[in-house]
Amino acid sequence: MKLQESTTLQTLERLRAESLDAGGPARREAQHKKGKLMARERIDLLLDENTFEEFDALKASRGGALGGGKTYLGDGVITGHGSIDGREVFVFSEDFTVLGGSLGEAHAQKICKVMDLAVKVGAPIIGINDSGGARIQEGVDALGSYGEIFHRNVRASGVVPQISCIMGPCAGGAVYSPSITDFVFMVEDSSYMFVTGPSVVKTVTHQDISAEELGGASAHATKSGVAHFTVPNDILCLREVRRLINYLPSSNRQRCPIHDLSDAANRTDPALDYLVPRDSSQAYDMRVLIRSILDGAEFMEVHAGFARNIICGFGRLGGQTVGLVANQPAVLAGVLDNDASFKAGRFVRFCDAFNIPLISLVDVPGFMPGPDQEHGGIIRHGAKLLYAFTEATVPRISVIVRKAYGGAYIVMNSKHIHCDVNLAWPTAEIAVMGPKGAAEVIYRKEIQAAENPEELLNQKMEEYRAAFANPFLAAKRGYIDDVIFPRDTRVHLIRTLQMLDSKRVDAPARKHGNIPL
Repeated sequence: MKLQESTTLQTLERLRAESLDAGGPARREAQHKKGKLMARERIDLLLDENTFEEFDALKASRGGALGGGKTYLGDGVITGHGSIDGREVFVFSEDFTVLGGSLGEAHAQKICKVMDLAVKVGAPIIGINDSGGARIQEGVDALGSYGEIFHRNVRASGVVPQISCIMGPCAGGAVYSPSITDFVFMVEDSSYMFVTGPSVVKTVTHQDISAEELGGASAHATKSGVAHFTVPNDILCLREVRRLINYLPSSNRQRCPIHDLSDAANRTDPALDYLVPRDSSQAYDMRVLIRSILDGAEFMEVHAGFARNIICGFGRLGGQTVGLVANQPAVLAGVLDNDASFKAGRFVRFCDAFNIPLISLVDVPGFMPGPDQEHGGIIRHGAKLLYAFTEATVPRISVIVRKAYGGAYIVMNSKHIHCDVNLAWPTAEIAVMGPKGAAEVIYRKEIQAAENPEELLNQKMEEYRAAFANPFLAAKRGYIDDVIFPRDTRVHLIRTLQMLDSKRVDAPARKHGNIPL
């Protein structure tokens, strides 16, 4: 009996060692030479020390429809659960040393298992992607396996946070799973995403382009908007994921963790009284205001390199996580264009899905004019942002800092789309359009007939500004709840959040709305 037990234990030890060996020392060395960590090293850095519990370490493929070939225990992906700062998370990490991290039937089954458990438990799912794509040897089984993962991505959307870390290649059908998730991290110079690679592009279009130019981190962070965060290396990527998790709830059934940064709720900032230039055509950096009002000046910006004319990100007020959407007057004067509308709309919907209050800081002169924007769908994209804000049932607060013109004023979380509390600085200009444009339209004939058209235009501009381009008329109508001193913005926001803490909205019965995608 003792001999049998010893043999059984030895078998288990041998199988576990084989699973840990993955693709072997030569391939591990090649991975490190590329500046990339191993799949298990990534998990160790991501999770709290000694908290990882692995699933299916001994699972292997059936060999593939095209016949045989070596099988590997674990089948090229490590799956399981652990904790980040004491909170449960589920994780899968693809191992490029095993068949190039390619996805086969067993590989996908392991991923699907942790995704299902994450939804049952109510915990975030973090995927670390480093894969050459579908395993060709397994034919349609591999393709069908991608479909199983996509299905679970959609089912988990808005239920638990889903985060993707692209730490190597991600091509073909493999890109659609990360694109469904809530946030995508990419590592500079070592990760890429594209539906068709450079060789296919060259064959079809005769265009020479590198993998980095086509689908690298920079391309997706600044041009396509696929990547929400880019980082220089694997280590910093995993640290930023841990940071993001700390802002988020574990599921849509829970609230965000409270973090007391010992920042007084009644703290004021007199410098804010002088933030907005007297000349409304002059720019300033909205991030100054954001960092001033947030606890500890800590702000995690999302999509920082994409559509920089609008700022989205997470911070805390009174220890509570909030989502901020702010026009950036330092870039394109803070106008709303196609990319900005898409960026902000998606962020607003995430916050609403996970019970994160929304704060908008408004300085918007309107929508971007021009045929490129119109033909690119500015009407449809602008409607996305309008829909997202209007649909949101979380606490919503708006602060109009300066310009709030035309339809863009309505879209940026105005009282007219049922924002809960709307505040304004005394520098706010709430009007159909700017003073110059309005004066030129209203008094066009008078200005044309005047002896000194420029002088009359300036006079009419000042008359319009005094009558309309200020917050006081809107306040008289009840569209602004209060005009506040800029220095007191943080105080007002924290008190308002406390008041709105128990907000409930009864939505009409329906399967779902039809957002203009």
